[in-house]
Amino acid sequence: MRKQYSTAALLLLGTLAATTAQAQDAARIKAKVMGPDNQPELVEFNAAGKASYKAADAALVLRQQLALTDDDQLRPGRTETDQLGFTHQKFAQFYKGVRVEHADYNVHAKGGAVESISGDFEKIKGLNTTPALKEAAALRQALAKVGARKYMWQDPAEEAGLKEQENDQAATYAPKGELVVVRDSRRDAENGPLVLAWKFNIYAQQPVSRAYIYVDARTGEVVLQDNIIKHAAATGTFGTRYSGTVSSATETTTGGYYLREFTRGSGIETYNARKGNSYTAAVDFIDADNSWTEYNNANFDNAALDAHWGAQSTYDYFKNVHARNSYNNAGAKIKSYVHFDDTPSDGKGFENAYWNGSVMTYGDGDTRFQPLTSLDVAAHEIGHAVCSSTANLTYSNESGALNEGFSDIWGACVEYYKAPSKQTWLIGEDIDKVRPALRSMSNPNAEGQPDTYKGTSWYAGTGDNGGVHTNSGVLNHWFYRLTVGGSGTNDLGTAYSVTGIGIDAAAKIAYRTESVYLTASSNYAAARTYSIQSAKDLYGAGSAQEIAVTNAWSAVGVGAAYSGGSTPPATVTYCTSKGSSVAYEWIDYVKLGTLARTSAADGGYYNGTALAAPSIGAGTSQTVSFSAGFAGTAYTEYWKIYIDYNKNGVFTDAGELVVSGSSSSAATLSGTFTVPTTAKTGTTRMRVIVSDNSATTSCNSYSYGETEDYTVNITGGAALAADSYSLTGAATPLGNEMARTLEVYPNPATNAVRLVLPGNAEATSVVLTDIRGVRVSGASYSNGTLNVSSLAKGMYTLSVSDGQKVFHQRFVKE
Repeated sequence: MRKQYSTAALLLLGTLAATTAQAQDAARIKAKVMGPDNQPELVEFNAAGKASYKAADAALVLRQQLALTDDDQLRPGRTETDQLGFTHQKFAQFYKGVRVEHADYNVHAKGGAVESISGDFEKIKGLNTTPALKEAAALRQALAKVGARKYMWQDPAEEAGLKEQENDQAATYAPKGELVVVRDSRRDAENGPLVLAWKFNIYAQQPVSRAYIYVDARTGEVVLQDNIIKHAAATGTFGTRYSGTVSSATETTTGGYYLREFTRGSGIETYNARKGNSYTAAVDFIDADNSWTEYNNANFDNAALDAHWGAQSTYDYFKNVHARNSYNNAGAKIKSYVHFDDTPSDGKGFENAYWNGSVMTYGDGDTRFQPLTSLDVAAHEIGHAVCSSTANLTYSNESGALNEGFSDIWGACVEYYKAPSKQTWLIGEDIDKVRPALRSMSNPNAEGQPDTYKGTSWYAGTGDNGGVHTNSGVLNHWFYRLTVGGSGTNDLGTAYSVTGIGIDAAAKIAYRTESVYLTASSNYAAARTYSIQSAKDLYGAGSAQEIAVTNAWSAVGVGAAYSGGSTPPATVTYCTSKGSSVAYEWIDYVKLGTLARTSAADGGYYNGTALAAPSIGAGTSQTVSFSAGFAGTAYTEYWKIYIDYNKNGVFTDAGELVVSGSSSSAATLSGTFTVPTTAKTGTTRMRVIVSDNSATTSCNSYSYGETEDYTVNITGGAALAADSYSLTGAATPLGNEMARTLEVYPNPATNAVRLVLPGNAEATSVVLTDIRGVRVSGASYSNGTLNVSSLAKGMYTLSVSDGQKVFHQRFVKE
């Protein structure tokens, strides 16, 4: 039988401040969606949060909500304002000054207040950012991977053309290495380990390819290839020879008119590559009277008219429907090259069309395709350019499937916008000589694609960059169902019913999802989360559009159908919480109702969710008991206990922090709380944390201490408001408690503060951070005294270590 002690109230001023801050932070948050890596993908703020977080405080919001360390940096990038009045500021993640590839976060504000944050943040710890492999050696490995016969920088004419195009005499296609942190996709496409790598942009001329190649900076292995040139199929892409009789803008030149025009952005220009593979050797198409009927010839020169009109139509669609000025939203010139052939000497036509990162490139086709310049192909390929300027989805696995799927969506939308009599839901139907179409959005299975996530025809191999042209069928079919609706049962056996919202509303939601919320590494689950949020932004929470978006995802096997009110993530996965060391303290006792567990140290984390769950009634007062074990002297420890009342997989909702406080006692402590009647009936998770750091939250690794998870069973009850929490226990007298904490005096201070550690121990490290959590330099420490004379006025936090424990105290500089 464990000995029980009498209890007395113990809430230190610092604890109260931390508790208040925790409660205030929870009150700010309306909803939070966690990703598979236990990092938030989306955080929405309620009215209190919007009042607390100003748009100008974007960096502070990210630091607080993502728990950034001194090694983490989120550097601001471009800021855009959309038609709804939202301002979207994009941030790129860096670790120890090194870019974390594909990791970006966005802050969405309206009326000067932060509405939400979203993106992909990589939690990194202890990664060595010093390369063992030199850039030149890494480049050799990258070139060996590509294995081209000739590269663009080896062609003097192409190098000269690039300098002219960029108006920069230093411009070159020659790859320059950049150190980045990136996932090793060979081991796990979505969750491979993060490694330091050299990144190269390698443009091959023969055979044509262009890709970012990532080489492990320690082992020399190629860990990822992200194609810049996106092919529409393994053997080629799609296009058409005719678009019918249309009106198209041109410009005058010597001898008549040519396929250039300057009224759209910086212009739209179409060139004749003359069945060669050189952009600089291309010439203009010229017509004497601006009536281009004679271009219907054996050389298929009329394909150039389709390319030119297709580029104009795509520009018009994005400008008139989505208020986007060209693919980069800055009026970029759109260049197209027709009659391109990557290998002129092989006697075969080029069955491909692609965006090469700078220009459009069209082949004349061969056995499978006619010239690949159809309207939907032009829109598809320019859609890749839009993606590269917005979400920049990595071209592999699920993110690559989304990349391809969004291009198909834009192909369908532009075709419907300019030629509604065409078959909107077929991609490449005008050019395909062999099949009815290259892809079908209404029936993906008909062309070998899945219409359900991991259902029939889902590709799980490594070919085609992880099946980007196959698995895109899921996004295609989601968009089709969102537009036209329908009911049935998907490949996973899930019955669905979707009320269509029409292509215009569906396109607005898709565009906002891609341009505002998605990031480079987003997967299908993230696309679901962000499209639902986009529907809320555009049409309101609980709107018919939000319901349709949610139900359309259910139709394709991603998440559940709309259940009213809120749409939790498809799968509830709890974040990781673990102490790195139990050398000094751990949890040795937890009791709630019928649950009573005594233990030794469990390595920083114990999963007790399989133990019998105690029942706690909604509306009832409950007492939870707990205590810490110590290897030696009992230090001040911080206790936090959470219960996920609404079962949404996070502990940050209001009232879910049920106990919080500190104590230096090894005796059994207890906390009381009231279960709200809004809690969902059934089993859910309780998390108990003891840590030496008051800043420890429900979702992070921390230095010293332990986390234990248990299951509790909530039963129904009368409506009561969530009670405030308290911490009581057999505390040592206040004087002794203070003797085990860091003493800082005078406080407030003007020129210097004296630091006294427990037992008058010597400080081995002193770290000073400001109110934002940013590390501060310029304060020197010597012989127990910290010189703060050069600091600006304000509040600071000291983190002082004696070599075994880290102590935290705040002080004010006057």
